[in-house]
Order: sequence, then C-alpha cells, then structure tokens
Amino acid sequence: EVKLVESGGDLVQTAGSLKLSCAASGVSVSGRWMYWLRQAPGKELEWVSKINNFGGTYYVDSVKGRFTISRDTSKNELYLQMDNLKPEDTAMYYCALSAAGRTRGQGTQVTVSS
Repeated sequence: EVKLVESGGDLVQTAGSLKLSCAASGVSVSGRWMYWLRQAPGKELEWVSKINNFGGTYYVDSVKGRFTISRDTSKNELYLQMDNLKPEDTAMYYCALSAAGRTRGQGTQVTVSS
C-alpha cells in the first residue's frame, strides 16, 4: 500500500520560508517522478514542482527561483524548500505520484500573511 504523509506547513509572513516534507512508504521516491501539488481555496489543483528518477527538477513559472524540490533516498522522503513566500502561495500542499494527484497524501496547509 502506498502512503504519503506531508508535514511542515505553517502560517508565515510574506518573504518567509518553509520546508515541506513528504514521508513515503510502499513506493520509492527515487525510482519515479514525484510531484508537489497545491490547491488554493476555490481554485483547481495545480502542479508546483516535480523531480524525475534522474534528479531533474522542474517548476511552475510562479515559483521558479523561490522553491526547491529535493529528496533523501536513505529516508525515502521528498522535500520542498519554499523561500520568499508570497500570499498567493497560500494553499494546501500535497505530495503526489502524478500531476493529476490521484495518489497523494492528506496535505499540509501553508498560509502566507501579507
């Protein structure tokens, strides 16, 4: 059974930083594409960042230069370092196995105050 558990969300001020973690079981974070998705209130689920099995990383334009995706294969965890946070980054963030988010965790809330 695949299980993804996100943590690290919090309330922060504009320009602050957070690091999200995703503990995976039943699947290897290094053997496949892994995604961070987010969903803001009243908006659709959107892809934020992804990493492939070769370590290539990709970001949606709105977070380029501010967010960094990484993984620790020894811990089987996925991370999202978020710097210079903006109010528009406020959302529930999910770790997922696909951009569609069919298999994802319960999410962790990030709220950025202005």
